[in-house]
Amino acid sequence: MRHALAAASFLLAATPLLAQDPTPVLDSVFAQWNRTDAPGCTVGVDQNGTRTARAYGMANLEYRVPLSPESVVESGSVAKQFTAATVLILAQQGKLSLDDDIHKYLPEVPDFGHRITIRSLLNHTSGIRDQWGLLALEGFPPGTEVHNFGRILDLVNHQQRLNFMPGAEYLYSNTGYVLSAIIVQRVSGKPFAQFSQEELFKPLGMSRTQWRDDYRRVVPDRATAYAPAGTAWLQDMPFTMVHGNGGLLTTVGDMLTWNAALDQGRIPGGAEAVRTLETRARLNDGTEISYALGLSVGKLRGVREVQHGGATAGYRTFLARYPDRKLSIAVFCNAANANPQAYTQQIAVTLLGLPKEESPPAPAQTIATSELDPLAGTYRDSTADAFLIFAVRDGKLTASGGGPSTPLVYLGDRRFWSSAAGSFQFERHGDRWQVVQTGEGRRRFAREVFDSSQVNRAEYVGKYRSSELDVTVELVQDGSALVYKQRPATRFTLVPVYPDGFRLQGQTIRFVRQSGRVTGFRVFAGRVRDLRYDRLD
Repeated sequence: MRHALAAASFLLAATPLLAQDPTPVLDSVFAQWNRTDAPGCTVGVDQNGTRTARAYGMANLEYRVPLSPESVVESGSVAKQFTAATVLILAQQGKLSLDDDIHKYLPEVPDFGHRITIRSLLNHTSGIRDQWGLLALEGFPPGTEVHNFGRILDLVNHQQRLNFMPGAEYLYSNTGYVLSAIIVQRVSGKPFAQFSQEELFKPLGMSRTQWRDDYRRVVPDRATAYAPAGTAWLQDMPFTMVHGNGGLLTTVGDMLTWNAALDQGRIPGGAEAVRTLETRARLNDGTEISYALGLSVGKLRGVREVQHGGATAGYRTFLARYPDRKLSIAVFCNAANANPQAYTQQIAVTLLGLPKEESPPAPAQTIATSELDPLAGTYRDSTADAFLIFAVRDGKLTASGGGPSTPLVYLGDRRFWSSAAGSFQFERHGDRWQVVQTGEGRRRFAREVFDSSQVNRAEYVGKYRSSELDVTVELVQDGSALVYKQRPATRFTLVPVYPDGFRLQGQTIRFVRQSGRVTGFRVFAGRVRDLRYDRLD
């Protein structure tokens, strides 16, 4: 029989407003995790100053320790708002400015020909490539070696290009937050973890919160993270010293304390600091994005939502505030297949009495399947080599970026929409369809029509080296397949997707030629763009 493994309720302060008891809602949302043979989730809810915290599932499967509201769970990228807050403390002390060039504090970072500010590190508009993507291309992703600040700084030091000119786009980059943590260390003269503890966590009473600056440290009540493996579970822990981009060890209670401090303007710097953290960034062309400084600011069914999610190894987290409705929710899970954002928003929708589904920006229209069929196909954004796949299913157009397909709502005039992916406007350019996606900026994709049977794979065989990663790879022909080999044991088959373009493991390899001969290739891997390899033979 399923039962709640641990529960606790407590009052933050007396309030004249009566809060709805969220316990039945929480028990319903987390019913799937209410068991003794699987990890699960801790959840905290603050309504008008009244707190409820509960836990479902196990903190450790080997020792059969249940999760409790006091279990310490790693934050993932929820941590970014705390890194941003420490930078603001130094700005308030007059020791730096958000608009300082980062080279003032990080002379090791190459001069990419553009001014990069601390602010752009914090709102993901710097153009600096993401550390995890680069390390994966090197063959040393998280879990394969113990990374530290020095390793990340060295990685950046060897880069020769940015993903884009600073301020031109928004593209999430963990590197910006590690560099920000290093700046805090250098300016304050203290380890980043110590400065955070003295200036932020202790003054706010966040007694269970600390940075995972040394993964080997014994942390009482820390929940082990797990990933599913068929019907079993495998430990999936973050064995890294890198923090600032993630790596905050905390409880849902401390996260509610933090959210309350934001609501009440009690963080260092007061209400002005809160406004700065929550001010959404603008791109060079004036486009406002939803990302601020370590926080995303938008709306849930018309209600203002300030939030951030996180994922590190097997930990999955989400922290949200609905300031206008005096509601705060923290969901921290130790299962890699948990979906804290969905759980949080399900709780918020129920407690706030919001519509179950988000309304489209315009009334839905009907469209015949015969008009949808010509739009189906694979489309490519040549700037980032990102792909969208449109298909017709059950009389609706669906979109996929490589994962599950999302049904789209037709709004008329070849415009489609989904709450998850934004808006899509199809346009005809000559004999080729294109689609413009709008959401966090504007991206144009053109339909790819390509006959892969004409590809001469022998042209690409050879050895290639990236001086930015100090990595050499070999492409060999195995029968009719072109195979990518990298020491010590990486081996993938390249799939042709457009002229001189191949896909492997979610990445694109785009070959370049001089006088018709293949002389190198460029890798496009999501948060890493245009990483160059030169042919050696």
